[in-house]
Amino acid sequence: MQVTRHTRRQLQLQNLLFVAGLLVMAGLLAWLSTRYSLEADWTKGGRNTLSLDSRQLLDEMPDPIHITAFATEDEPVRGHIRDLVGRYQRYKADVELTFVNPDAEPERTRELGITLNGELLLAYQGRSEKLQSLNEQSLTNALLRIARARQRKVAFLTGHGEADAKGKGNHDYGQFGELLTRKGIELVGLSLAETPTIATDINLLVIAAPRVALLPGEVHLLNNYVKDGGNLLWLTEPGRSAGLEPLAEMLGIEFLPGVVVDATTRLFGIDNPAFAIIPSYPMHPITRELNGLSLFPQAAAMEVEAPDHWQAQPLLTTLDRSWTEIGPITGTIKFDQDSDERLGPLDIAYALTRSHASRNGTGDDTQGEQRVVVIGDSDFLSNTYLGNGANADLGLSLFNWLNHDDQFLAISARTAGDVTLELSRGVQAVIAFGFLFGLPLLLLTSGTLVWWRRRNR
Repeated sequence: MQVTRHTRRQLQLQNLLFVAGLLVMAGLLAWLSTRYSLEADWTKGGRNTLSLDSRQLLDEMPDPIHITAFATEDEPVRGHIRDLVGRYQRYKADVELTFVNPDAEPERTRELGITLNGELLLAYQGRSEKLQSLNEQSLTNALLRIARARQRKVAFLTGHGEADAKGKGNHDYGQFGELLTRKGIELVGLSLAETPTIATDINLLVIAAPRVALLPGEVHLLNNYVKDGGNLLWLTEPGRSAGLEPLAEMLGIEFLPGVVVDATTRLFGIDNPAFAIIPSYPMHPITRELNGLSLFPQAAAMEVEAPDHWQAQPLLTTLDRSWTEIGPITGTIKFDQDSDERLGPLDIAYALTRSHASRNGTGDDTQGEQRVVVIGDSDFLSNTYLGNGANADLGLSLFNWLNHDDQFLAISARTAGDVTLELSRGVQAVIAFGFLFGLPLLLLTSGTLVWWRRRNR
């Protein structure tokens, strides 16, 4: 093409229009970036995105959530809070975050009892709670507690050697009781000898393996409680009926003699065969989200024939290789088919439900269903065994379901699968040899080669 003055002007005009259009486009993109945002979490574990549990909880909270952060002008602290709360704001637009400098408002800070830089004050529907631990697990659990329209009240039967919900002994439930308290559940003791009535504001009654037999009058009160529609968690031990046979008969429960054993527990690193191992769970609201083994020391098996108007479902079932050992668990043990021993699989827990009018008159629709869970072991929630496998998660699910808090989940800690690098010994050896010897030798060889070629020119 012949370049003339006319074509040169056309090229200059085209270049000018292109630059002008590029600047306009850049300006529009900059303006749009101030009004809209787009973020993507490319981490393998999605650690910068809310977990499914947190999102489900936010779905159950339709009203605005107010978060006040008491933090100084320290930008790292405020930045961490913005990043954490920002995950919730991206999913729920009406999560409001406000910063307050405690140095500028000391009276307000003192009145609210704020003691730590970066402490959060959460508020929802007139309920509030303070939070000092800044991570998703703690924040979601705090939101769960203030999301409850009414605090759940759980009574633990006392006076017969039961496990103490706040005790520190090996067989007590102190650690698990702290978990329940952090979930917004009020724990109280109930001695039928001192208070011969069961208050109507109790959402759940727990019988945790009494060591001393109950009096007939106490058993009568418990039976009436169940007849009136009360929710019950009954934890028992092999051969320890504690005078509760009338309650078992009313619920259609027959406890099998002996202790559930599994001679192959050594495969799991357990020397004691008197551990019932539960590796899988049924599709029940309590167990459908559970992952991992749960362990039950000294468990009793049971059979249930549901009474009229009741529905019963096995909740925990042992492996096929287990059986009920009637004799002493010492030395070599084996299944004796000529005795009353029963070969697995064995049911060690049942969930029973029936339609029944609300006992406490709260007006909740869910209170139309009475819920009872019977488990042939009480030690799995004790301070000694709570940390084994999925025991803690199972316990939290049990209490949520029995309290009719089906929508509230046991929020677990978020773990990231892409923050660690695992290398085999062979790969480690290759890397070490390569950096220590291979790379220096390569550099030396290439340098020598370059020097040799230049010398021979």
